[in-house]
Amino acid sequence: MVTEEAALRFPTDYPVKIMGRPADDFRARVHAIMLRHAPDLSADAITERLSANGNFLSISYLLRAHSASQIEALVTELKACDGVMLLL
Repeated sequence: MVTEEAALRFPTDYPVKIMGRPADDFRARVHAIMLRHAPDLSADAITERLSANGNFLSISYLLRAHSASQIEALVTELKACDGVMLLL
């Protein structure tokens, strides 16, 4: 059960981390999804990190979320995205 104190208050900064194989098409698919759900996303709010062996790419976003339904729709679409291996 979620208590009222534990619930998010909107608008809020909401971090999202997506991991997959490093490829331009992976970046493009993930970025297109993010922009659909957070069109005001700033380039300063995006960071990338390649794994030590170069096998995985982590893309982190800090978006300004305006509602729980916005986050739910974003997460649903990212989970269905080809190439997304892990979503935090």
